[in-house]
Amino acid sequence: MTAHPDLTGTSDDLREMVREFAAARIAPLVAELDETERFPSEIYQQMGGLGLFGITIDEDDGGAGGTVADYITVMEELSYGYASVADQCGLVELVASLLAAHGTPDQREQYLPGLLAGTLRCSYALTEAGAGSDLGGVATTARRDGDDWILNGEKVFIHNAPVADFAMVLAVTDASKRKRGGMSMFLVDVDQPGVERAYTEHKMGQRASPVGGFVFRDVRLPATALLGAEGTGFGAVLSVLEKGRLGIGALANGITRSAVDTARDYAVGRRQFGQPIGAFQAVSFTLADMATEYQAARLLLESGAARLDAGQEAGVACSMAKLFASETAVRTTGHAVQILGGAGYIRGVPAERLYRDARVTTIYEGTSEVQRLIISRDLLGRLA
Repeated sequence: MTAHPDLTGTSDDLREMVREFAAARIAPLVAELDETERFPSEIYQQMGGLGLFGITIDEDDGGAGGTVADYITVMEELSYGYASVADQCGLVELVASLLAAHGTPDQREQYLPGLLAGTLRCSYALTEAGAGSDLGGVATTARRDGDDWILNGEKVFIHNAPVADFAMVLAVTDASKRKRGGMSMFLVDVDQPGVERAYTEHKMGQRASPVGGFVFRDVRLPATALLGAEGTGFGAVLSVLEKGRLGIGALANGITRSAVDTARDYAVGRRQFGQPIGAFQAVSFTLADMATEYQAARLLLESGAARLDAGQEAGVACSMAKLFASETAVRTTGHAVQILGGAGYIRGVPAERLYRDARVTTIYEGTSEVQRLIISRDLLGRLA
């Protein structure tokens, strides 16, 4: 039975619990996981036992019944331990949210218990060679064949594809409508005829978070594989975008905080010209900027979470938070490498890994350019 974290207390209590878990269970394995690209299933089962999957999912569905504010707290603390682990938490949160909101009782019973326990592995299969930021370009199709569906297409850059037990797949079911009611979501068990795990990518960073592709060739799916009503797939994707962006923003901010601590510790211990390098203004002012940007990103994330938790319009706030937190992570990890100098460029040194782990945060769950587009459209619309 999953033991959920006590979310009736303060956010500080939750933060401390996850921080202790990350220090004890994640941090000792980070170097090995980064080197081998191993999927750490034992960590995820421990997280499932603690109730760290499905933070915002209702308790009736097996989740923790927490808030978006709780979720970003968990994501930051896990990422401070290792971003790959937080990445898995974020994936489960989105897939579980869609199952809880759109799944039938049978679908929820089939997938949610194992997913939230960390024993059932999921994928969220949206991206294709011609459809990334613009999901209107999805070419994967599902056509009716009696009561069944026949799925064909290919997905690329899919989180967990090499290890997933099931995938949530976006496909075109009415080419004349596409995004306007012509896309549907399907639950696809990966180990069935016609599904191929196409490859495993070798990534720059977050190397223990596997990414690969799926090829679907005449995969026969029963009517019960359809998630929600036919034609609601694109809307389902949009429904979790804001929470997903805050999650990745919080993941990025965990990387930033780790970079600040790594650089500060080195600046205190490393001596040059007879004194710690932190005594030099060039270093101390850089550290001050890093710490300030971390705190600013945290406040933006908390603002977006507060809006979502209050049921308010949060799209622009979440885009601002994700944009600033991810760009900050890239800047601060670069500063950390610079402060460590030659030591920061050596494989296996935390600053070097953090630099690699941070880079993708400006790309996935909406690129920085997409976030700027959302923010600028809102700004110019209001000015007009």
